[in-house]
Amino acid sequence: MSLDADATPKRRPTRAEAKARTRQLLLDAAARTYARKGFAGASVEEIAEAAGFSIGAVYSNFGSKERLFVELLRERASEHVSRATRIVADAQAGVDAPAPALGRLLAHVADDDPDFAPLQAEFWLYAVRNPELMETLAEQLRGPRAEMESLMGTALEHIGARESVSAEAVATITMALFQGLVRQRRIDPASVPDDLLGQAMQWLFTGIAASTGPADTAATDETAAADDTAATDDTAPADPPEEKR
Repeated sequence: MSLDADATPKRRPTRAEAKARTRQLLLDAAARTYARKGFAGASVEEIAEAAGFSIGAVYSNFGSKERLFVELLRERASEHVSRATRIVADAQAGVDAPAPALGRLLAHVADDDPDFAPLQAEFWLYAVRNPELMETLAEQLRGPRAEMESLMGTALEHIGARESVSAEAVATITMALFQGLVRQRRIDPASVPDDLLGQAMQWLFTGIAASTGPADTAATDETAAADDTAATDDTAPADPPEEKR
């Protein structure tokens, strides 16, 4: 019996699998084309040709060049959050220190993908002039921010932060800090050393752990006042007994 007869026939991909593969090939081709020509300079025809498809594949999967770029931004942001999640998990398991690992992540994004930060800035300027597109961008980036919020919630719980500290707010601060440092490193690499992101996150969480919000302070003051009153009542001298006549 021949080996060919024993070979298991290849399974044909499902329609959903084929669609996912087409989308990924288009995203990869778009990343290369945008990096080479910029957002404004890249055309749908060039992106489709680089991926090996017709322009109809771009429109049927993404609707427009703008929405294709928004999806590319969402995918990159999700990848970064996933890497940060693994870094924090490794740190909690004692595998790696979080500060140097976060620094390496920042250096990778800023140094190994130097074309993407300028593309983000170019697209942001374009979206500012198109409010509808800005809302689409915000909607697509809510997914990665929700992933970051979950990660920050775990980190806040790990340091024993008060419930009044919002994981959503800390996630927003963290993503803005990361994006700002990536951009600054592209402008002036010496001003953003590899360990700066890790140090910044340490400063942020040290401050959160040490801080006491106004509501917590008020509650503490009320408790202390109540304790002082109780202590005064307990130690006050008793009235002398009435003299019998």
